[in-house]
Amino acid sequence: MNKNGRFMVGLVGVAAVVTYLIWTGVSQTMVYYLTPVELMARVEADPTFHEVGVKVSGQVIKGSYARVQGELLHTFLVMDLVDESVTFPVEWRDALPDTFTDEVEVVLEGRMRADGVFEATTMLTKCGSRYEASPEDLAG
Repeated sequence: MNKNGRFMVGLVGVAAVVTYLIWTGVSQTMVYYLTPVELMARVEADPTFHEVGVKVSGQVIKGSYARVQGELLHTFLVMDLVDESVTFPVEWRDALPDTFTDEVEVVLEGRMRADGVFEATTMLTKCGSRYEASPEDLAG
């Protein structure tokens, strides 16, 4: 085999290793979150699902937010974005994100307790409109 052939074999080998490392890295860091409909279906199908940590995404129901006086406890209801009849209560025991408002989309990480309350340990708010340029800014 000539010098160029060995170089090409080596280059293909390095490219294969790099591709494998990228693929496994992305696969391990990718996390899927459930919708409220999917969460309720899993809890109904398997009662032991209450013991499992999960990520769920939904929308805070307007007017449902309340803060428990005397302690760092926030409660609110979350509904499914597609089927608005599917809702569940959430308890959050930490400071709220700056972008938290009524009707904001949230991604919650935690577990659904046996009493039907989702105990959130991590909360991310989706508020893209707050950071998007207004049509007037884009026109100028």
